[in-house]
Amino acid sequence: MSWLLGWARPYQRRLLAGDVSAGIIVAMMMVPQAMAYAMVAGLPPVAGLYASIIPPLLYALFGTSMTQSVGPMAIISLMTAASLAPLAVPGSTLYGVLAAQLALMAGAVLLLSGLLRVGFLANFFSRPVMSGFTLGSALLIAWGQLPALLGANAAAASTTYGGVKLHPASMVLGIGAALLLLWARRALAGLLRRAGLPAGACASLARLAPMLVVVVGAALVAAGFGAGVTTIGAVPSGLPSLNLATASSYWGALLQPALLTAFMVFLISMSSAQALAQAQSGRGVGHGGGVAHKPRANLELVGLGVANLGSALSGGFAVTGSMSRGAVNHAAGANTPLASIISALLLTLTLVLPHASVALALVPMPVLAATIMVAVLGMLELDTWRVALRYDRSDALALAGTAGGVLVAGVEAGVVIGVLLSMGTLIWRASRPHIAVLGRIAGSEHFRNVERYPGGTTPALLLLRVDAFLFFGNIDAVAARIDDEVAARPALRHLVLVLSAVNAIDTSALFGLADLNGQLRARGVLLHLAEVKGPVMDRLKTADLMTALSGQVFLSAANAWDALTAPAPASSSPL
Repeated sequence: MSWLLGWARPYQRRLLAGDVSAGIIVAMMMVPQAMAYAMVAGLPPVAGLYASIIPPLLYALFGTSMTQSVGPMAIISLMTAASLAPLAVPGSTLYGVLAAQLALMAGAVLLLSGLLRVGFLANFFSRPVMSGFTLGSALLIAWGQLPALLGANAAAASTTYGGVKLHPASMVLGIGAALLLLWARRALAGLLRRAGLPAGACASLARLAPMLVVVVGAALVAAGFGAGVTTIGAVPSGLPSLNLATASSYWGALLQPALLTAFMVFLISMSSAQALAQAQSGRGVGHGGGVAHKPRANLELVGLGVANLGSALSGGFAVTGSMSRGAVNHAAGANTPLASIISALLLTLTLVLPHASVALALVPMPVLAATIMVAVLGMLELDTWRVALRYDRSDALALAGTAGGVLVAGVEAGVVIGVLLSMGTLIWRASRPHIAVLGRIAGSEHFRNVERYPGGTTPALLLLRVDAFLFFGNIDAVAARIDDEVAARPALRHLVLVLSAVNAIDTSALFGLADLNGQLRARGVLLHLAEVKGPVMDRLKTADLMTALSGQVFLSAANAWDALTAPAPASSSPL
């Protein structure tokens, strides 16, 4: 248990200023963001604040990332809404209970996964698939916020456009807020730099634009602008109470969504934690005097699991680490999880102070919708798509398939499609291994692919290098390629399989090599092996293949070439 609060025991005073400033800035950023993401999840805005207090405190105790910011996040909120919409009416008491129950189940899955050390599973979700999921989710979230942005749900909606009633004042507030936020994203930091502020401070202050826009929107409503604009309404003051309510008849219906939510929580948070650790190492500031902690997958699972359990028990919903908030946390000077603790304490004050609750009640819904749309559309990065199109069309197809799955079939289906495409691409590639005919580079002991280098060959000897591990999915393809190469060389007497790139041979592949050995022997060709890795040879020694092998095992391709191309010794004649 030495890892618990490992960052706190050697804490240095010089790190305090950065943690305090980052904690204040992130707290200001989280107020509008947390409320907005609660709306995406179909919950009252205050649920977002509840989900931003206990989870970061628990993650600071159990997690391993120094600057990760744990709380509500757009994609997880969308998954929550997609999972619960068929089961309850958004905003109802049952819906809130189910949201907490979903977080509870996801937290239990994460915690159990960490204890069982299965963090390696995150490696099977490729970046193109993750990018496709983010793309589809962002578009889905933005589309879902369009009615609130335009005031279609306002009680005083009157203007009709395309058969939909809209509210002019809501449209002004929503569209105006969106334009201001887009301008702030593009130009505010530069404007502040030209005013003489440090570059780091400019970036951090520019990210507080949503908070400023929300404050201005609430002030306009308080001043009487736009009668009929829908606002957040009464916000319960005080801290969230312990929530032990569950709906026992829904455990089965929530099991699959909980598994998918847990998977995405870990995947998103781990990706963010890794990126932040690299950024902190580059900055040269962090725990222990300048070295950032590298996130540990299994401990991250434990930290995220405990954080989600805490969110469920305090009236929140599923949470994860956020790349955008983590980036703000890092840019604002955060060195340790103390910054997240300070943010949580400040959010607690927001709920405790009575005047703060009154002010929050005036926040207009179109403005919150604008903050959501601008935030999620900022997640759209098409660089991965462009690179994949040029570099690997199968990855580009996986990206497009995942995004399309989210948009057409829903979030849960999109996650499943993404996982299947990731695994399918991996299996497809492994089932078609690259096999090279090797030739000897003149004047050296190096052997290279004859299609790329001018290597020497001989009709009686063929060297083939298999560039993949051999398993049940590719042994038939390997055998077919070998058969084609042998058939094209009538004078062939020796086939050498160069296994320098083979890290494993499973049982199916072992039987396949044995069959190949027998078929080649029947054709008068001897099968040899070269450059077999130690662990592979250790296993081959336990199999019958080594005793039945028609040829030899050579240490290197050069040794095989020298032995098999050497002229036969002349027979001595009697005197």
